[in-house]
Amino acid sequence: MKTITPLKHQKSLPLDQLILTNPSPVGEAVPMDVVFVGAGPAGLTGAIRLAQLIKKDNENGGTLGDIQIGVLEKAANLGGHTLSGAVMNPKVIRELFPELADADLPLRKKVAGDRVYMLTPSGQLRLPTPPPMHNDGNYVVSLCEVVRFLGQKAEELGINIFTSFPADSILTDGKMVQGVRTTPAGLMRDSSPGSQYMPPNDITAKITVLADGTRSALAQAYCAWQKINSEQPQIYALGVKEIWKVKKAPLEVTHTLGYPLPTDAFGGSWMYPLADDMISFGLVVGLDYKSHSLDTHKLLQKLKSHPLFKQYLDGGEIVEWGAKTIPEGGWNSLPKRMHGDGLLMTGDAVGLVNVPALKGIHYAMQSGVFAAETAFDALKKNDFSAEALSTYDSKIKNSFIKDDLYKVRNMRQAFKSGFYLGGIKASLMTATAGLFPGGCGHSTEDAAEEKRIDKVNTDSAGLSKVDAVYLSGNKTRDDIPQHLTVGTDISGDVADMYAALCPAGVYERQGDKLIVNAPNCIDCKATDVIGPRWQPREGGSGPDYKLM
Repeated sequence: MKTITPLKHQKSLPLDQLILTNPSPVGEAVPMDVVFVGAGPAGLTGAIRLAQLIKKDNENGGTLGDIQIGVLEKAANLGGHTLSGAVMNPKVIRELFPELADADLPLRKKVAGDRVYMLTPSGQLRLPTPPPMHNDGNYVVSLCEVVRFLGQKAEELGINIFTSFPADSILTDGKMVQGVRTTPAGLMRDSSPGSQYMPPNDITAKITVLADGTRSALAQAYCAWQKINSEQPQIYALGVKEIWKVKKAPLEVTHTLGYPLPTDAFGGSWMYPLADDMISFGLVVGLDYKSHSLDTHKLLQKLKSHPLFKQYLDGGEIVEWGAKTIPEGGWNSLPKRMHGDGLLMTGDAVGLVNVPALKGIHYAMQSGVFAAETAFDALKKNDFSAEALSTYDSKIKNSFIKDDLYKVRNMRQAFKSGFYLGGIKASLMTATAGLFPGGCGHSTEDAAEEKRIDKVNTDSAGLSKVDAVYLSGNKTRDDIPQHLTVGTDISGDVADMYAALCPAGVYERQGDKLIVNAPNCIDCKATDVIGPRWQPREGGSGPDYKLM
């Protein structure tokens, strides 16, 4: 059997580009006291909580005074790059705004019930809802709306929000992180400055908080530089999602296993009611799947004809599409520490996701709160050393984040044994809070997992990848420089693997050559996991989600 090992064709992480030690100044220096990189749930929650603490301290006679808090966001608009399922536990957002009623929070529909099915090609078997998947008290939300709500609250507190400013590299002096350098804008295809050229800026800070989401290039680089990677590599999945306007949405939250996935791929689908006439519909597949031709986007198109979903989709209209990677390794795949000299790492950037519960938002937000509390104490003491910031890790380890993630610490890894044996192990872990069976760890990153070479899927039914990119609101210039670094020895089979992997049609095989259509990229970062390396482009590039 012929196989491919993706890692053999992947470039190494460019640490010299991502970690800059005492670099010469460029562009305009923008001094902040604390900068949050990423305006997602973790970054905005952290910035808001820090501003709240500083305001209260000043009102009580504190001496901090005017502390400048910055939030960098690579999208042109808040929420533009934010994608999630999403069912949210409202715990943290309620605690962040105790003066607001639920009706004043960005919560769309309270979960009315849960349904879990095992699908066959033509039918379904309803299963008992596993305990981690019960959603009593949770809400279906549009994460874009949550982010825009948080952004408005942040601006009301005087926080500086810089949209269209991706962070390109970390600035350091020895081991001390001193901020980030942004990505230049207006470069032409050959990287020469165009008529709209804008040089990078150095955003300096006493504390830099990495909150830039899944597969963070900066967090990867920092962990590699400081040699604090987990012994169990992070595991990733790719989620492809559509928002549909339908005649009538289901009342319950629905999750499925089985069809259309092969038994050697981990994942499942979902359908959530966003409104009486709107649903979120999607499919998640672990990137340790075994066939080089598995195509998550095409499998989602295939799923639309299944009777369980067809009854809702018939007569409906797709209004938005998107994709994103998800960190699935859980507690055992977190870095050895999540802090350093002048630096904290939060949310999906380190992998605070509970896969069996399908939850990550409130963990990300709580990590932002802990980052804010840690930063506030450091500002009061004027001490930004790793020792001073180590309380951040302690806060996480003494919170519900640790309690929840530790109970399910080996469940995703159990499915490395296959769907059926993995299901048995996961059931035993649920019954014993993760105590039995133990030893389900792994030492192999997704890119090192062999993939067998199968027949290429030529099915063109359903939404094409080109039309999907259009529905993502992609705003990327056609003449933008290449931001995807392709490795070596890219055979036709490897090109086929990349083409199947990417949901946005960035990669094509022409003859035995790989063609890269970089402007199609929607920053899902799937190929960064097992293929070409991703790096930020000029601000405002990529998707512009409205309802995701």
